[in-house]
Amino acid sequence: MNIFLENVNLNSTSGPNSFANKLVKYLYRREHTVTNRIDDSDVHLCFIESCKFKTDVPLFQRLDGIYFNSDQDFINQNSNIKKTYRNAYGVIFQTEFNKQLTFKYFGARDNTMVIHNGADVELISNIKPITHPKLDNCDKVWACASKWRPHKRLTDNIDYFLQHSGANDRLVVAGHTDKRLKDDKIIYVGEIGQKQLLSLYKKSEYFIHLAWLDHCPNVVVDARASSCKIICSSAGGTKEIAGADAILIQEKEWDFKPVRLYDPPEMDFTKKVNNSFESDYNMENVAKRYEKFMENYKK
Repeated sequence: MNIFLENVNLNSTSGPNSFANKLVKYLYRREHTVTNRIDDSDVHLCFIESCKFKTDVPLFQRLDGIYFNSDQDFINQNSNIKKTYRNAYGVIFQTEFNKQLTFKYFGARDNTMVIHNGADVELISNIKPITHPKLDNCDKVWACASKWRPHKRLTDNIDYFLQHSGANDRLVVAGHTDKRLKDDKIIYVGEIGQKQLLSLYKKSEYFIHLAWLDHCPNVVVDARASSCKIICSSAGGTKEIAGADAILIQEKEWDFKPVRLYDPPEMDFTKKVNNSFESDYNMENVAKRYEKFMENYKK
């Protein structure tokens, strides 16, 4: 297949674009190609929303979430995403949570598939754990990484670490943040590159991601593939990719009604439950699922 890839910047390291780079790598290995011209393409793969609707090229939409923050104009924010959803030949959801949410807001439709995000296992296997005196001389390394917004719950991540870590453990916080709790056990590294992140994960025993109503965070997939034990919220789609050995903090089940996303509820760290989800995080297998789903247009 020659695939027209829309709404993707392969020079960016943001979540969706980071995933796109991994997907393109493994689609090329399966002898597919990617084009920036829709007229030359066999299929059209759009991330989130499209501005090109060409009826003779089947459109596949990859949805990584929709808007539901009641403090924002979420109906208008969703308008073109919904238009893309209705015009798409097929829709790929990142998680079952994402599928249920979208069905609730946009209505159910056929020809959909849930394909969880994947990690470049080959790349990770060739990356060495980070070395640093503050980490080499501690007992356990913990990590968290995100584009820090209120619902990502950096404060809760730090509180969990401080309540559950040993005296000689260290938490490394990746991603820009103006709010920094000063503690000798916490190391802030700001924005770092993808390979540096993977190197950090390879050094870490735990990865904390207590974000509220997150969809399918790539940082969690990468951390899990780097052998981190994941600590996450039960609310949202993160638990679907966190692994059967993940530590889940139980939260109230969401009814999918609009909420103030940036005002998440308080967490009770004592409410830990087992994770019932397991997923395949190998990007090679994820690419095969994308391939199989998009090739359905030929049938």
